Amino acid sequence: MESKYEVLIKKRDLVKENKHLLGKEILENYSMDFDINFTHDSTAMEGNTLTLRETKLLLEDKISVGSKDLRETYEVTNHGKAWNYVKTLINKGKDLDERIIKEIHRILMEDIMEGGKYRDVAVKITGAMHSPPSPTIAKIELDEFFKTLQNNGFNEIVCSAYTHGEFVRIHPFSDGNGRLSRIIMNYQLVKADFLPITIKTKDKSRYYDVLDEYGINNNLNPFIEMIWELEEEQLDFYLDALKLKTNIDL
Repeated sequence: MESKYEVLIKKRDLVKENKHLLGKEILENYSMDFDINFTHDSTAMEGNTLTLRETKLLLEDKISVGSKDLRETYEVTNHGKAWNYVKTLINKGKDLDERIIKEIHRILMEDIMEGGKYRDVAVKITGAMHSPPSPTIAKIELDEFFKTLQNNGFNEIVCSAYTHGEFVRIHPFSDGNGRLSRIIMNYQLVKADFLPITIKTKDKSRYYDVLDEYGINNNLNPFIEMIWELEEEQLDFYLDALKLKTNIDL
């Protein structure tokens, strides 16, 4: 009997080998739709009030949204820029490292605050039960985090969960850690030929619970399971589209 991981790998490989059959226009449409939803979901998770339609106007149509706070507008446009930057790096085969993470943060914080600079004060995570380490301890744990990214025996799903969970637990920046952690989670997924995922605000309670479970009890399994489910949903969407388009029983 195949394991859950083997099933997911098989679906990933089927999508990778056959998605070109959908055609360039459809693939570009799917990609833009994801980009807009990902940006909207991730910024809304942090309290941004721009709607999905307003996010589309900013990212796809390049039309400004009136009567909105400038910070909220920057959060959305910067997230779009940061995600595009990540996709460019992945296409170049770059592995995630400290320099890249600092640059992603700098892009996320453009016109909001100085980005790419680690915090030197204690912070709290809104909605979380655990508290991030002090700046001194955070620096030590960050060093270990980056070492682990370069040398670990994780499979791709576990690696993406660890990357997000450990980074947001350390909370190295004074702001933007949540958006950044979801971007680098997807960095690891896409680098491993999986599809990027987005966490909807309707799943916010579960999302915070699984992150707390890791932050308090060092138990990453519930978050791994959540990413697993979201990844399989994305893969199944593409496989269903391929079946309709090609009449091939994948």
